[in-house]
Amino acid sequence: MKKLLGGLVLLICIQSCKQSNEYKNFLHDPALFSHTVHELNTVVMGNNFPPMVASRNYAYAAIAAYEVIAVAYPDQYTSLGGQLKGLQKPNISAIDADADIELATLMAYMKVGESVTFPEGSMKLYEDSILQVAREKGLNKKIEDASRKLADSISMHIIRWSKKDNYLETRGAEKYAVKKIPGRWVPTPPMYATAVEPHWHEIRPLVIDSAGIFDPPPPPVFNMSDKKSKYYQEVIAIKNAIDSLTPEQKHIAEFWDDNPFKMNVTGHVMFGSKKFSPPGHWMSIVGIASKKANADFPTHVYAVAKTAIALFDAFIQSWYVKYKYNTARPETIINEYIDPNWRPYLQTPAFPEYTCGHSTISSAAAEALTSVFGDNFAYTDSTELEFGIPNRSFKSFRHAADENNWARFYGGIHYHSSCIVSTDLGQRVGRLIVDRLKMKK
Repeated sequence: MKKLLGGLVLLICIQSCKQSNEYKNFLHDPALFSHTVHELNTVVMGNNFPPMVASRNYAYAAIAAYEVIAVAYPDQYTSLGGQLKGLQKPNISAIDADADIELATLMAYMKVGESVTFPEGSMKLYEDSILQVAREKGLNKKIEDASRKLADSISMHIIRWSKKDNYLETRGAEKYAVKKIPGRWVPTPPMYATAVEPHWHEIRPLVIDSAGIFDPPPPPVFNMSDKKSKYYQEVIAIKNAIDSLTPEQKHIAEFWDDNPFKMNVTGHVMFGSKKFSPPGHWMSIVGIASKKANADFPTHVYAVAKTAIALFDAFIQSWYVKYKYNTARPETIINEYIDPNWRPYLQTPAFPEYTCGHSTISSAAAEALTSVFGDNFAYTDSTELEFGIPNRSFKSFRHAADENNWARFYGGIHYHSSCIVSTDLGQRVGRLIVDRLKMKK
């Protein structure tokens, strides 16, 4: 009888332990971190942040998440403190044994992701939903509180550091001066919006030495009077391409459009439509790659952080060049010198043409991802499916970046020579970051 009773008690204990630990299966699933990145992506999209500002949210959020992993697993990961400009290693001597590392990682990501730019509470409903499920699966208050304490300690460390990157100072900086100079950028239809973030190159980079560390050659000299000039030939090439796009070329352009806010005009009716921005697209690709590679939770966080850092610095590099040369978009030149009714296939973004930001950041992201998952990593990108655009498959991350190169040309918003230069520029930024950062041991 005693043996039977003892067996029942042991069985109840085992069942209770299993039930109380169910929350780990939920919180420790890499897919949950991927979903959390997607949620931040969605919040960014809803707030109409331009791509470079979005990259700031992704980078600081990912760095905070990574630092939790680095503190918890020092034998496998190295803190970014002392590696990123101005960032010191978090001062955490010991981790509470009750803290759940994966939960703390999620909390840090969400806290910093919303705090960097958004009003506080932008991710609260999502966080509450995660905690509710975890509690139902056995997460107790002691573990939750210990996890939050660890997350808050690292989050506040990253937030304090983020406030010194010159972002706030550039909010009141002088606006771009529109001047009617042949070949110089001016606002484009249908929004005729002012130039976006002309001072972004003044933001503190994370890894690269300065905004102008890589200085590409100047764009072709403006010349629409000589039909044999390099400039004229570039203009004619893009006009002819857009006037005869194939269905495949249109799909490529649409897939990599990533316009966070497109103004649709139908008669007298105007309305906006939203999609993930270029860095948001690449954040999604990290999740797709991690899932295919069956990466564990820490590896997924590491991949997100490394890619986000590359995206952030690549934007700074590209924006330095954009506002150094202030080159007009193809739409502006073709309308003025060839056909006033011509329109590109994609809507022209509100910033100078040279260099191509999307090509630059895509190539940088491809280098970061290649360093994590290897070259020739084939995958199918389903990012745009939720916006009604069919999937595309790639042989590697570099293959995807190369296609993006053509996408901006097929969209009619960048000369192809600009995309080629930008691809090289992004690769150089990405490779420098990969070479300098010591993250996974």
